[in-house]
Amino acid sequence: MVELMTMPKYEAYKDSGEGWISEVPKHWEVKKLKHIFFEKKHTQNMSLNCGSISFSKVVTKDDDKIPHSTKASYQEVLNGEFLINPLNLNYDLISLRIGLSKIDVVVSAGYIVLKNKVNMSKEYFKYLLHRYDVAYMKLLGSGVRQTINFNHIANSLLLVPPMPEQTAIANFLDKKTAQIDEAIAIKEKQIELLKERRQIIIQQAVTQGLNPDAPMKDSGVDWVGQVPKAWEVTKLGFISKIGNGCTPSRASIPFWKDGVIPWLNSSKVNDGIITVADQFVTQRAVRDCHLPLIEPGSLVMAITGEGKTRGMVAISKIKTTINQHLAYIEVNESKINPLFVLVYLRGMYSQIRGDSSGLGSTKGAITCGDLKKYPIPKPPMNEQAEIVTYIESETKKTEVAIDLQIQQIEKLKEYKTTLINSAVTGKIKVPEVDLEIN
Repeated sequence: MVELMTMPKYEAYKDSGEGWISEVPKHWEVKKLKHIFFEKKHTQNMSLNCGSISFSKVVTKDDDKIPHSTKASYQEVLNGEFLINPLNLNYDLISLRIGLSKIDVVVSAGYIVLKNKVNMSKEYFKYLLHRYDVAYMKLLGSGVRQTINFNHIANSLLLVPPMPEQTAIANFLDKKTAQIDEAIAIKEKQIELLKERRQIIIQQAVTQGLNPDAPMKDSGVDWVGQVPKAWEVTKLGFISKIGNGCTPSRASIPFWKDGVIPWLNSSKVNDGIITVADQFVTQRAVRDCHLPLIEPGSLVMAITGEGKTRGMVAISKIKTTINQHLAYIEVNESKINPLFVLVYLRGMYSQIRGDSSGLGSTKGAITCGDLKKYPIPKPPMNEQAEIVTYIESETKKTEVAIDLQIQQIEKLKEYKTTLINSAVTGKIKVPEVDLEIN
């Protein structure tokens, strides 16, 4: 990657008069947005597909989900025009709200469509407006919903480098950001491969054990396959107590006011080890809503949703109760090690969810009845402890490798942001500038 500190600077700079831009090359112009763009008049076009803006990309939407009367109120945005989502700025501070359209669509009448008044490199202004969006536009607007219109942005200051430099900067950024995006994609793929490897390690350990030379036998379960001959295969319901909870009515103040009993929602499984609760219910809620009280050391498992962001099992270190989207599994420790059950369920979660749908459960859901029927290998107790220790050690190595990739991705994203900001505001002089000028 290009080292920004070593890149050349322009010979002379001046104050832009705008804080988020700071100093700019002396020969660059600083103009108000309204002198560069004008707001396109609302134009209806029922022949075009519906669209919207998503993270600075103008994308199509499913026309079948848009009522005809709604589409009739939409406005046209064409290839080469800029689209701004000026609605609810305070609601979403993450997504990028300005994009250069590459397609012809119709969008909500609440959006702002900009057309250029002056000759320009639209690719350069795509990058500049990205910076403007993040650094300045989100600070504008007023009211509870913080929505803006063209008048709010009309007097904003923007940069207008000479046309050859606009082109050179856009070309440079196209090339460099593509390289960065490719590097990020490679690292994201590496993360997926590491996660797959982690899953394979867990699945092999909990179904085949750690001794590759151990005599094997058929488990009687297709997706478990063969297990060591010394192991038993039992059902989850035989070695644990299983049930789920509910959500007391939010309208009933006595169920929630001054609550002291921890109550978990499905997002808590992402904690892995649950030591604190975010919400609490009262004794009356437990009694009237028949909420289960779950002992410390029990497992909690997400049983609804698509299993993408939830899709895990956690162990609760606190006495608690749960909502209807979670199942509790109180393991009989005289029969099986709870930590072995935990790693088994984590390793086989995707299989359990898919198999549950095949049993006629609601798509993407697992019932407590399903869970009770699920087979689970039962090694001797000493082997269970060895398997848990092995999995913890191996998965920790994988987690370290994943964390390293995540950190590198964040650094690449930060570098990309800094590179764009530096190039579009003239803090660096891109290599192609002199070639373009000459």
